[in-house]
Amino acid sequence: MHERRIPEWLRHSPAPSIRDFGILAGLEAIVRGILISVFPLVLYRSLGDAGMVSASYFSVGVISLIVGMMLPGLIRFIPRRWAYSGGAVMFILSAVSAIWGGSLGILMALALNTIGSVVTFICFNAYVLDYIARVELGRCETSRMFYSALGWTAGPLVGVMLMRLWEPAPFVISALAALAMLVVFWRMRMGNGKQITKAQRPATNPLAYLPRFLAQPRLIAGWLFAVIRSCGWWIYVVYLPIFAIEQGLSKELGGVLLSCTNAALFGAPLLQIWIQRHSIRFAVQTGFATVALCFALAYASASWPALAVGLLVLGSIALIELDICAGLPFLMAVKPSERTEMSAVYSSYRDVSGILTPGVAWLVLLVSPVAGIFAVGGLAMVAAAGLASTLHPRLGRPRLRTPAQSAQDLPLAYGDPQEPEQAPPSGSYAAH
Repeated sequence: MHERRIPEWLRHSPAPSIRDFGILAGLEAIVRGILISVFPLVLYRSLGDAGMVSASYFSVGVISLIVGMMLPGLIRFIPRRWAYSGGAVMFILSAVSAIWGGSLGILMALALNTIGSVVTFICFNAYVLDYIARVELGRCETSRMFYSALGWTAGPLVGVMLMRLWEPAPFVISALAALAMLVVFWRMRMGNGKQITKAQRPATNPLAYLPRFLAQPRLIAGWLFAVIRSCGWWIYVVYLPIFAIEQGLSKELGGVLLSCTNAALFGAPLLQIWIQRHSIRFAVQTGFATVALCFALAYASASWPALAVGLLVLGSIALIELDICAGLPFLMAVKPSERTEMSAVYSSYRDVSGILTPGVAWLVLLVSPVAGIFAVGGLAMVAAAGLASTLHPRLGRPRLRTPAQSAQDLPLAYGDPQEPEQAPPSGSYAAH
């Protein structure tokens, strides 16, 4: 009798590829991209004051930060696949809350959307670090940006246009995209990720990993790059539309410009080639210096709104370049045994920037018009460019192989993190 064997693809689910993660990120880009220019408009219309909009974003940021820092502890009791699924469901509930309407409904929608972003981002990063080898992280980031290009390019423009035709339309599309994202995630069958440490290890305090983070300067620098870069996007996404409205420009201008800016995401592979030809340090320095110059000139030319807006658009192109390379210093220094915890720390940049930007903006608005926010943002970019000069010049470049290393992936320059476990290979792997 012939022995019947179960096909390999039934016995072991294939390991998620870089393309799979790109598709998942692309769907999330549709979920969030179509609403990113809608939320500032509906909040400003509902509250009627730029200061109140800043206060709303500040409050939501505080709540989101708390959730993000507590999530690693919760994942020890709630499987990671269910945490990611819960984040996707929050996107759907956010859309429902916005359609329900009213000032309270819009604030609830913003809170659910922001918290859902944090939850999915933490889990997504942990899965990437599980299944993608460190030497492939740069290519994975480029793929993520490329697949996200459509959502971030068409989304802001389509959102404000659909809102004029039927106000709930962008929220309905966001909910449908979140549902599709949830289906794709479960089809990838990643389970709860790879288990490096024993499952019997006792649960630690959710904040116990912060000393480990604070003891590693590379992690701190990478996190600060993410915070300051995100502050730049906050200024562009939230305060450029308000600046345009106050200067008598079209209220749809913010969404149109954001779509035009995000079209540069289609050039992410070309930007990656440029980064590889130079170094991560040079790319990060150049990006932050360019944003600083554009923001400062936009403040100086605030009396010519069209020129100021054009300069902000140029600065946003540099922010896209930073989206590709500025997160790599952090990701390259993470220990395998701390993936979920350090992903939570890294993801907190969204919440910290979501607290800092509206908080500082509220103070600036007490003594200056909206354009003053551009000047403060430029100063922060100058500080980030200076910090980037401390990075190792060969960060991200593989070392020369030796005969003993010829069959292994090499550590990245600037040293590998000191770790007792081996970094995960990029081979096939059954989902847990």
